Amino acid sequence: MTQIESATDCIVTGEMKGVAIEENIDPELLRSDVASGRTVIMTRASSVCGIGKGMRTKVNVNIGTSTAYANLEVEIEKARVAEAYSADTITDLSMGGDLKEIRRQIFGSTTIPLTTVPIYQCVAEHGWTITDQDIISQIEDDVRSGASSIVLHAITRELVLELKKSGRILTMVSKGGSFTSLYMLKNRRSNPFLEHFDEILGILHERDVVLSLGNSLRSGCVHDKPDHVQREELELNARLAERANKAGVQVIIEGMGGHVAPALIPEYVRYHKQVADRPLFVAGPLPTDVAVGYDHVAASIGAAIASGAGADYLCAITPAEHICLPGVEDVREGLTAFRIAAHIGDSIKYMPSARDRALAIKRGMLDWPGQLSHALEPRRPEEMRPEPHGLCSMCGEHCAILRLKEYL
Repeated sequence: MTQIESATDCIVTGEMKGVAIEENIDPELLRSDVASGRTVIMTRASSVCGIGKGMRTKVNVNIGTSTAYANLEVEIEKARVAEAYSADTITDLSMGGDLKEIRRQIFGSTTIPLTTVPIYQCVAEHGWTITDQDIISQIEDDVRSGASSIVLHAITRELVLELKKSGRILTMVSKGGSFTSLYMLKNRRSNPFLEHFDEILGILHERDVVLSLGNSLRSGCVHDKPDHVQREELELNARLAERANKAGVQVIIEGMGGHVAPALIPEYVRYHKQVADRPLFVAGPLPTDVAVGYDHVAASIGAAIASGAGADYLCAITPAEHICLPGVEDVREGLTAFRIAAHIGDSIKYMPSARDRALAIKRGMLDWPGQLSHALEPRRPEEMRPEPHGLCSMCGEHCAILRLKEYL
């Protein structure tokens, strides 16, 4: 049985027990949340990741080649860096080079759950001669190769055509959504993911692969406010999530991501949770459009707000966003910024952590190794710190903590 089927039958699986220990939550409560669809258990070999209600916010890293730049060694290093710097999951978006070999090498270089977007590889390998069967075959291949989750875009042809009169500055910025839309428009047909939805669920059920319902109609700039096409897509995804859960398939819903004015983020998260009470996966969101080159900083601010409002799963944005394919250092910078955002979001949801308190105590003792032992990412500060109990160069002997210590 799949995780959701086991949970529905009141069985606490080994994977649920492992997640409950890691998250310090009651296994029976976790089982109940998995049964309801509010939590998913994403697995890959011995790696298990819980995403959803009552757990810490998780962070995904996107990697992958493009038709403009395809370097296998660089992508392998990105994957390794993502895991070394504590990403919870990786998504491979490769479209250039030997895609099967790239995927094989990424699998061989990592252990954490990996997500794929089958429409990417279909378009890369077949162009616009792709058929429904090509798409189904790609999903089967991704599942057999060991994907923990796949993304499909359930947008309808009618919603795509609605964009003509939407008044948006940027009509569609989702690559997977645009590929799916172009397939429908070029072939004058309906969405293959919807036409073959039950068949796809059967493929995913076989290996308990999590279905991630894509966010085709997200806003592409902060002046494109949430509109009716976004609401209709979310409502459709909520109905599909119900069908999938009944078929024994776990579901994550991608939503709200892209670009959202900061004042709207909490309200929008609450709306998503009201319509579709499933784990919410957010790309960003970027709360401004003018931070080009520093979009990882801007997006981490939006992500902290979103996480604090109830988002469960964040997709890291790198400094290269909107400019070029991210490099290895971009991946590290973006992931670190989003791990900080997730931690801040969790502090909003669950109150400040014991880890923050422990670091503050070590800081009061001028204990540099002790501080770093509690830091989210200790590598960079390790290069910057003074001697184990020495003075930093900011204040030297005029350190506020040191000066008042004997009196207080």
